[in-house]
Amino acid sequence: MKKPAFRKKSGAAPEEAFEPAAVEPAEAAEPARAAVKLPGRSAGKTTQSLLAAAVVLAAVLGIAEVRPPAGPAKADGGAAPSTAQVERTAAVCPQPLQGLTGSTTLTAFTPPGTGTGSATGGAGWLSDQAAPATPPTAAPSAPATAPPTGSPSGSPSAAPSGSATPAPDRNAAPADAKLTLAKPGTPATGPATNGDGAPGTGAVATGALAPGFTVTQTTVVTEQRGLGLSGLTCTPESTSFWFAGASTAGDRVDYLSLVNPESSAAVVDIQLYGDKGLIDNDAANGITVAPGSSQSVLLSTLSKGAVTDLAVHVVVRSGRVGAALHAADGSKGADWIPASADPAPTQVLPGLPADTSSARLVVWAPPEDDADLKIQLSGKNGWFTPAGNESIHVKAGMVAAVDLGKVTRDEVAGLRLSPSDDKHAVPVVAGLRVDRTGGNGKSDAAWLTGSNPVGARATVADNRAGASTLFLTSTGDAATVKVTGSAGSGGGTPATKEVQLPAGGTVAIPAPEPAGLNGVFALTVETESGGPVVAARMLALPTKDVPMFTVQALRDDHSTVQVPQAAQDPAVVLR
Repeated sequence: MKKPAFRKKSGAAPEEAFEPAAVEPAEAAEPARAAVKLPGRSAGKTTQSLLAAAVVLAAVLGIAEVRPPAGPAKADGGAAPSTAQVERTAAVCPQPLQGLTGSTTLTAFTPPGTGTGSATGGAGWLSDQAAPATPPTAAPSAPATAPPTGSPSGSPSAAPSGSATPAPDRNAAPADAKLTLAKPGTPATGPATNGDGAPGTGAVATGALAPGFTVTQTTVVTEQRGLGLSGLTCTPESTSFWFAGASTAGDRVDYLSLVNPESSAAVVDIQLYGDKGLIDNDAANGITVAPGSSQSVLLSTLSKGAVTDLAVHVVVRSGRVGAALHAADGSKGADWIPASADPAPTQVLPGLPADTSSARLVVWAPPEDDADLKIQLSGKNGWFTPAGNESIHVKAGMVAAVDLGKVTRDEVAGLRLSPSDDKHAVPVVAGLRVDRTGGNGKSDAAWLTGSNPVGARATVADNRAGASTLFLTSTGDAATVKVTGSAGSGGGTPATKEVQLPAGGTVAIPAPEPAGLNGVFALTVETESGGPVVAARMLALPTKDVPMFTVQALRDDHSTVQVPQAAQDPAVVLR
């Protein structure tokens, strides 16, 4: 058996293929304000100067007549912002698991449009992060050769031999894309690159494929050490990531995958917190991730000994990266620890299966203050406090953990942490390890984390026939959601189901599967009415008598943005 190759660099995709979700609203060409300051002069000279200034402005701006100052122009509808679809979405997937037998699958999906925008065309694709063969060159020192006489400037025939190659279309799939998405509503799936030096993956969607674009990475490992199902939803590159529930004790082998899709180097600090506070280690600071490369960092090389419970904060000092943390506990299970929602006084962790055999809660508090938190579960009838595990105290700047045991009592649940005293609200980060054990004693593990509501719409891409269960928790008032199973990657008709959630309650349903399913399908949740809802999907693929499973939270896809109204106002030059 090979061991993971840590801090091993590999290549990544060109810069232009990886940008955060963005919308390109129509530009409002408002002229710059001009101010003319006149010193004290006689009335006649002042009038002449004003007339001269007006003539100059009219000539420059094309104003047909000189008019007195007018009031500011107002956009239609009282300047209310409009809604537009995003036109470019990007995400980064970590390096596939290294040194272990098994297989990794990547699945991409864009849900059908909701009619809120007008984006059309576009493309969706996945590519290995591969550094350019040569670094970008500087602009040419001499102007390009002039076109031949009689040839219109800018025409194709005008380009001289040896001229610069046109820049690639950043909105079209590259020729070497490993996976392309053909249209909204139908997922595309394929294998990730194998091998100890396999790079991370960049995912990009443009035009009509950008709103709601999501990518899921799933790995099945059948080797005894590292046995388990690992899955995650690929995330946009960023400058800050929080993970709670890592460890370097016992048989744990936890590593952090850093992928830099940019064209410039990134500088990263890795902050580890344990039950005694920040673990100071110079080796964790100033880690340089070269442009278009990936690195794996073994946490045990940074923790200065075995630490049972860790919170990890990835801080990017320069540039942006994609970050993911994988945990493997020998033969007891493995999975990706999902990145947490930002520190907040209340954290909700959805997705506890009914057959949870054990659960361990890990919480971090900031250095500024201790945190006293209530522990509550969301059952079928609402929130309740589990007997014997009513609260947890976390010292400032440290990590606290508690074993909750078989806390679900054979019912599905969500977990909520909230301040014991509303007047003493301290932002925290939380993670929960969940174990499921089969009748033969073999087990697998998954990690849950603090999650935000699904909002208008959220999607998870890789679902298999008879293997997906959806957990829905209403964190406030009763709510109604619509759940849609997409067409399969190889065919099928979408299926939809409406689900009613009681206030504070959790409901679990088998994923609605498309009729005539062929291949994998995506699962989309839309909030139709009521209070906020958090959701998670469990994918269960029992293998060799091991109850393999993984849980991913569904998060708002932010497929639309608010665009402020704007209007031209030529009169501004006279004010």
